[in-house]
Amino acid sequence: MERHTMTPPGHLATEANDAVIPRDAGVQALRSVHRAVADLRRGTPVVLRGPDTCLVVAAAETVGARGLGELADAALAPALLLLAPVRAAAVLQRPVPHAAEDEGAVALRLPPSLMDPQALRSLADPTAERLLPETPERLAAPPLAQAAIALAKLARLLPALVAAPATEAAAARLALLSVPAADVFAYPAGAATSLTRVAEARVPLLDVPEARIIAFRAADGGIEHLAILVGDPEKTAREGGAPLVRAHSECFTGDLLGSLRCDCGPQLRGALKRMADDPTGGVLLYLAQEGRGIGLVNKLRAYTLQDGGLDTLDANRALGYGADERNFLVAATMLRAVGIERVRLLTNNPDKINGLSACGIEVQGREAHAFDPNGVNDGYLRTKAERFGHILPQ
Repeated sequence: MERHTMTPPGHLATEANDAVIPRDAGVQALRSVHRAVADLRRGTPVVLRGPDTCLVVAAAETVGARGLGELADAALAPALLLLAPVRAAAVLQRPVPHAAEDEGAVALRLPPSLMDPQALRSLADPTAERLLPETPERLAAPPLAQAAIALAKLARLLPALVAAPATEAAAARLALLSVPAADVFAYPAGAATSLTRVAEARVPLLDVPEARIIAFRAADGGIEHLAILVGDPEKTAREGGAPLVRAHSECFTGDLLGSLRCDCGPQLRGALKRMADDPTGGVLLYLAQEGRGIGLVNKLRAYTLQDGGLDTLDANRALGYGADERNFLVAATMLRAVGIERVRLLTNNPDKINGLSACGIEVQGREAHAFDPNGVNDGYLRTKAERFGHILPQ
């Protein structure tokens, strides 16, 4: 007779032996947030859960008519728009004092005429040519507004969301993903510390014949980070030495296309060459943190704002992001995975030294890594020195 077994909630059973496998709560939380990020990017609403309330949210730049309909079906009250304060000031055409209760988000009332996908995108996008003729009214930010903004940033979307109070029952009825707000806040650290090696290969490079690439993936299954090992830095570490290390955020435009707007391409190739010439070897951490963590699409938007007169820092802020959204715990986790906890850091950025040191990596010294301006990136390099505190030649 065929035997059937019941698997208790919160456990998984294999077909081979019905063995009960307990779920890892941390991994489940990472996966839930990763799925919420994917839903926001495809225009599907997500429900954020707090201790006493729920908030249904959708990204203003991706939501369509169907998503707005689902949000309206889940909402307990009229929807509002959550924006980063600097964007809200532009929309309202007046300064927006930052109140502590706002926690980084400003709420605006959405009249029916603005509950339209195209109108919402215009309200969210600082690169839009003009603001809408109808000015929304400012409201008190609801609970979980900060978590909503954080989730949009994790999705590398403009931090602008349509939001309304909701219930878990509504999320279940509409088959919307529900995720605790606490898991959203914990996600960056959780994803960083869960990185594991998933692939490795010897890849000789131009001017760097002895190179290996190791791919790292987080438990949520998200985008991979890469470590490029030049020479034998692991041996250097085992013998008590400190190999050269560079934490390099990926830059599609600079690294691959040779963009003149930044110095990323020369820094990447120059770092690899220096490591090849150094007897201690080196590790170049190629981190999936484009545009100081705002993503490629938002970096292109920032370029548009820079063409209008803003510098790098102010352009990032105008998009609703911080000056630097990167997570140095990612780099520290990768270094430990290859047995390196003592480094000579190839950088001009004191924040990288402080960030790695805070994560337990011993930075024995800084190796300068500067390149001359090219006539296009002069202002970019000047902003790095004057506003980001980079140590560059005068």
